[in-house]
Amino acid sequence: MAEFYPESAAARGLALCHACGRVEAIERERCPRCGARLHLRTPASLQRTIALTLSALILYFPANLLPILKVESFAGTQTSTIVGGVIQFWQSKDYPVAIIIFTASVMIPVLKIIALLWLCLAARLGHHPFGMTRLYRVTEVIGRWSMVDVFVVAILVAVVQLGSVISIQPGHAALSFASVVILTMLAAITFDPRLIWDAAAPQPPPEFTPNDEE
Repeated sequence: MAEFYPESAAARGLALCHACGRVEAIERERCPRCGARLHLRTPASLQRTIALTLSALILYFPANLLPILKVESFAGTQTSTIVGGVIQFWQSKDYPVAIIIFTASVMIPVLKIIALLWLCLAARLGHHPFGMTRLYRVTEVIGRWSMVDVFVVAILVAVVQLGSVISIQPGHAALSFASVVILTMLAAITFDPRLIWDAAAPQPPPEFTPNDEE
């Protein structure tokens, strides 16, 4: 049995003003209260989300392959990647720290990129709108926690500066990783979840014409 989805406001020609929240007929083109331009859906939402997500996916590889931390001391210069730092904490039996960094800096970015691509696919196919809407809400909330690794580097660079004894500097991966987090956050913001429901709504049957019998 096919699921029933109530008719959307967009199907009735009603648009929600993104500036003040007023619902108005799309024929007016501009909101009569604040003057903002009216749109049934966020313009180019899907295209922007895909572009931002693919950019984050490309930057994710240098973010994990390049060193995120550079330590200079009497023993020489040592560099560490995100995964290398997780392994070092685990070998040092700092299991909680290793788990937190792995979850926030490795697992969450990957899952968020996969979730965003899945949401874009759902916006075209309209599969499981209830589940996809919940996935969008979760993706929007937890994505910001992947910034914890950048915060750790920033704190170390600001605090652990002991002159000629030891020096800690951010590696090239820090910029790439911060870019991944920012791009995925922007992708979640630009995505319009109403597109999922638009795609899931049943399409009207084609109009019958006498030529169809021939």
